[in-house]
Amino acid sequence: MGEDVRARPALNGHADVDVAIVGGGFTGLWTAREVLRRDPSLRVLVIEREVCGFGASGRNGGWASALYPQSTAAVRHAYGEDAATHLRLTLERAVVDLGDAAAADGIDADFVRGGTLVFARSEVQATRLRAELDELRAQGSLDVQWLDEAEARERGAASHVRGALFTPHCARLHPAKLVRGLARAVERAGATIVEGTTVTRIVGGDASRRATVVTTNGSVHATYVVRATEGYTPTMAGARRTVVPLYSLMIATEPLSPAFWDEVGLRNFETFADGRHLIIYGQRTADDRIAFGGRGAPYHFGSTVEPRFDQSPKVFDLLEATLRDLFPTLPGAITHSWGGPLAMPRDHAPSVLVDRHTGLASVGGYTGDGVVLSRVAATAMADLIVDPETETDFTRLPFVQHRSRRWECEPLRWLGINAGLGAATWADHHERRHDAPSRAGEWVERLMG
Repeated sequence: MGEDVRARPALNGHADVDVAIVGGGFTGLWTAREVLRRDPSLRVLVIEREVCGFGASGRNGGWASALYPQSTAAVRHAYGEDAATHLRLTLERAVVDLGDAAAADGIDADFVRGGTLVFARSEVQATRLRAELDELRAQGSLDVQWLDEAEARERGAASHVRGALFTPHCARLHPAKLVRGLARAVERAGATIVEGTTVTRIVGGDASRRATVVTTNGSVHATYVVRATEGYTPTMAGARRTVVPLYSLMIATEPLSPAFWDEVGLRNFETFADGRHLIIYGQRTADDRIAFGGRGAPYHFGSTVEPRFDQSPKVFDLLEATLRDLFPTLPGAITHSWGGPLAMPRDHAPSVLVDRHTGLASVGGYTGDGVVLSRVAATAMADLIVDPETETDFTRLPFVQHRSRRWECEPLRWLGINAGLGAATWADHHERRHDAPSRAGEWVERLMG
């Protein structure tokens, strides 16, 4: 990135603020930004254990999309048609709004709104994606298109393409540039950021005392304490079963030649995936690399989060093989590989929770769809903190004040989650061999809502 990413000074002793935010990723920083936009007089402190963007915010695939981790059918069933439509329209607008917010803060994050291509690389994938298109159109998403084989190949010449689903509601960006730029913008707005500061406990307030963040460097008293720790939430005391930390891993190629891009396309910097069950995602970067990632790393017993899990040579090899299968003429080497945990709630629904009596708040649970959703959730959080009596378009979103039930105890969640990953892998293998739906795939779809 060509910028200094050394840690800011750590907390040094006691602090007394209006809003303390634990976690310096997208969620925590957007929350700080939006709180200060509503009331610049508030004292806002962001507390980060490493450096801002160390977690998923700085390591993700760079899809600024309108995706939501629950299906629209599940949202409609739980909350009704109006709530599902409001959520969809809010997320679609939020893609554009994120780009506008970054530009307003002077952040060059390589934001290009080129949409997403989801390739159908078999007839069974084509059938599944067409059914998804029919459902989307029935719900009012009239700007999502089906591309036939020729149209799909013109946009992105992946192998074995039978067609593609295209949505305009996605932008490509550089996540680390965005999160580091956002941290600087938040400081300019008046917030204080401390890094290299480990939080050991968060204690709720009552009538006689304010909420408290206890760290290894001192304590912080605040009217509100917002936990925005996402995939690292299970490392917090009492939160091991709140979300599951799933690891998603990525690779990147060396910069690719104009001849390669003339052949492959992606001229509008469309993000891309295909219709398999085990999620993959890719983008053409500003310096003409392919950044490509996917699921497949196992869930680790006890919701364990450790730096060694960020690397998996086996998964990196599988990602490279998948990428070269997508684009068989891909030249050159894989030059970068990395990974990290994301947070998956038990019902796949994110949440924005505020308890006015204790001063405790939390936000997160995006299951990998957090680039845009984190900003939407943070906006709802800011509205609830600054003006809790006023309902806004964000505070009436269905995941606001939603509390997911806790995950099962071990070994049940280890067995269930890894069985689901195995079933998705097996379903994709069956469909490649037989070009027919897999019963395992149907089970995975039900499992994922």
